[in-house]
Amino acid sequence: MKARILLRHLEIPYESVVLDIFEGEATEAEHLARNPSGEVPTLELESGEFVAQSAAVLLYLAEGTQYLPDDPVDRAHVHQWLFFEQNGIEPGIATSRFWKWRGRDKEKPEAWADRIARAEDELDVLEAWLSEHDFLAAGRYTVADIANYAYTHVAHEVLDMSGRPAITAWIARVESQPGFVNDLAPFP
Repeated sequence: MKARILLRHLEIPYESVVLDIFEGEATEAEHLARNPSGEVPTLELESGEFVAQSAAVLLYLAEGTQYLPDDPVDRAHVHQWLFFEQNGIEPGIATSRFWKWRGRDKEKPEAWADRIARAEDELDVLEAWLSEHDFLAAGRYTVADIANYAYTHVAHEVLDMSGRPAITAWIARVESQPGFVNDLAPFP
């Protein structure tokens, strides 16, 4: 979803190839040749080379555009929020969401409680930052916002978001960007 949002913003035509990660398609030899970790997304370039991992794909696509600042400090802040998403938001919210869908919240209640606590802590960080800033980095909409939006906008599926007005307003700002499309597919 993250890469597709940016591709649409940049008006770059692309072909999306969907792999059913729940059926193991991402761990088949053909995909592992593209991305040895067996994860998605993987961007295939016209040269035949591949760029894997959503943050790397976003940075590659955003190079030289308004979505990735030229200023080294602003760029470092974009990277900071990309790392925050990968190390906090994704493991907290995405994993909790998946666990709930699979029923693991009831199978492993202690681990579930830890995941939820982690997600709450990460959302507290976002709420505090966004209560004083419209966007995450460089004073404008960047790939940092796209990356963090992807799982934060579905946090309500596992957490009570009613006490997070700054996040709610930020989600609306992200969704109001020209060319923005939320095409997140539901779990099968």
